[in-house]
Amino acid sequence: MNYRIILDTETTNDIDCPLVYDFGFAVIDEDCNIVETHSYVVADIFLDKEMMESAFFADKIPTYWKDIKSGLRELKTFYNIEKAFISICKAYNVNEFIAHNVRFDYNSLQTTKRWLTKSKYRFFFPYGAKFVDTLKLSRNVFVTDEYNDFCKSNNYLTKNGQNRYTAEIIYRFLTNCNDFEEEHTGLADVLIENEILRYCLETLLIKDGYLWND
Repeated sequence: MNYRIILDTETTNDIDCPLVYDFGFAVIDEDCNIVETHSYVVADIFLDKEMMESAFFADKIPTYWKDIKSGLRELKTFYNIEKAFISICKAYNVNEFIAHNVRFDYNSLQTTKRWLTKSKYRFFFPYGAKFVDTLKLSRNVFVTDEYNDFCKSNNYLTKNGQNRYTAEIIYRFLTNCNDFEEEHTGLADVLIENEILRYCLETLLIKDGYLWND
């Protein structure tokens, strides 16, 4: 059985130097069945009040504290989160990582490690890791008249009149639920992105799915 990890990050700071305060991921099998999930709050960033003031979803901070106290999320240093992540990768022999706009999550985790270690350590993912972008897959899969009509009728269009492919919009389409709102927390977003991945894999062979190799 081959396993993969699907992941999502929430960040603060600016777009050129995103720093992760929420890291969620799930180990999945070849059929996108979830084997185990993990939700971490990065203490190094989250406990910095000034840093968190600039987070786009700063209003969720009380919810994070509630989840930490209830055990739904673990508050750990980035160093210990990485140790746990690498241990899980080794346990399941994972070298394939998936996200919606995976380049952003890749960069945010790399940037956070470099920032916290003052560039002494620069790489978060295991050597030889491969990456799959469900955003890229979606642009190859959701090319039907049905999705076109869905985007047009709901004005889910870019300024240039092109269909949008955010995870929230695609999930609304898949579930026929226009009231759905993405939670924008790591693990919750992972769970909906896994359903997008499942649909893409059932529809399209990943012939050109790899974004790049690290």
